[in-house]
Amino acid sequence: MASIIIFGGAGAIGSAIARRLAARGDRPHLAGRDRDKLDAVARETGAGVSVCDVTDGAAVAAAVAEAAGSDGLAGLVYAVGTINLKPLGSLTEADFERDWRVNALGAALALKAATPHLKVVDGASVVLFSTVAVRQGFAAHASVSMAKGAVEGLTLALAAELAPKVRVNCIAPSLTRTPLAEGLTRNEALAKGVAEAHALRRLGEADDSAGLAAFLLGPEAGWITGQVMGVDGGRSTLRTKG
Repeated sequence: MASIIIFGGAGAIGSAIARRLAARGDRPHLAGRDRDKLDAVARETGAGVSVCDVTDGAAVAAAVAEAAGSDGLAGLVYAVGTINLKPLGSLTEADFERDWRVNALGAALALKAATPHLKVVDGASVVLFSTVAVRQGFAAHASVSMAKGAVEGLTLALAAELAPKVRVNCIAPSLTRTPLAEGLTRNEALAKGVAEAHALRRLGEADDSAGLAAFLLGPEAGWITGQVMGVDGGRSTLRTKG
């Protein structure tokens, strides 16, 4: 059975995706920087593990090759991101470069390495991650919105380029309760205020995005490609107050 490689496999969303895939009989392969965290998720899911930093192109290519083996890849998930919220005047060149490399360039390099392995498996699918802040502008989001906007452009370009062999879609969550977002969600008053800005009046949970990712990776989504889908409680499209 061909594996589905999950970059960010030890993160909240990546690990939730791995659990869903394993529960339905798929074969997840986790890639990330923290061996101990990866191993913990692997013990739950039976997943393979590769340690790599997504800013290291050679390490990314090695992880892809390890996951693919001789069977190819049934899918790729790039559930990696940054939350670097500063006004434009406070952002440094290093801030922009890191957000770009982690969010956009890392995704492109992962897909460049994975494409030959994806093309040999019928029904292969790719899921990338953006943010609601691309579609709906927020102050202090210039760097991350620029980087994730590039991910959305990459989604459309590669959905066209890799069709009909490989489907490519993107999920754009709103604020989700994960360790990465803890700086925003640990303050309950702030979290409640942000939640109230959503039509569905709560913050996201990792499994909200994982559910859509698992669907997009499966055969039920076989006629869906080139889409950027919000998992955002309606925030990108709805205004229920004022």
